[in-house]
Amino acid sequence: MGIFAIADLHLSFSEKIHKPMDIFGGEWVEHAEKLKENWEKIVSENDTVIVAGDVSWALKQEDAIADLEWVERLPGRKIFVKGNHDLWWSSVGKLNRLFDADMLFLQNNFFEAEGVAVCGSRGWNCPWEDGFSEHDEKIYKREILRLSASLNAAQQAGFSELIGALHFPPAARGNRSSGFTELFEAYGVKTVIYGHLHGEECFKTGIQGVVNGVHYHLISLDFLKGIPLRIA
Repeated sequence: MGIFAIADLHLSFSEKIHKPMDIFGGEWVEHAEKLKENWEKIVSENDTVIVAGDVSWALKQEDAIADLEWVERLPGRKIFVKGNHDLWWSSVGKLNRLFDADMLFLQNNFFEAEGVAVCGSRGWNCPWEDGFSEHDEKIYKREILRLSASLNAAQQAGFSELIGALHFPPAARGNRSSGFTELFEAYGVKTVIYGHLHGEECFKTGIQGVVNGVHYHLISLDFLKGIPLRIA
């Protein structure tokens, strides 16, 4: 039994949504079919997969159901984090009532997997990024509060081993830190995953490797070439 992770599925199986990804070339040509093939090869029904945002292009929950049901049919238990394109994401309580215990939606809470607490939030642009606005600052502070609530809930429940999951990168290469990285360090998180970055040039901008005792993994679909990454 293991824990895997991948982000940025960018699915659009609803008849109302037409968002072909192959216009971006390379890893996005027939990306859903490739992901399904890779997923079924390495993930078993007893494993857990963290899906760190941008699951569906749908704008409404009813239009995202086809994409969520597609993911549900894949092996393993899934834990979802919200991405910036997941505009269909409604009340987390409502989402967690849509499916059984194999489809879990993370916000202000945590979920256990293999004795480890999976914590996280969407994340957001960081203050050192170009164009960071007052609007960005409000969302940034809110997402820090959500991550703090998630980590604190896991700690209060007695978990000492924590995995952090964000959609946005929590920091940039060159050790440009943020409120997110400070929380991960304060709570003793050893593994953090994130997506959002696409293309060779963008891959280079996100924090990767071990920094201040935390191992950061970029897990966007095109970076992983559609192969879920085993993180535990």
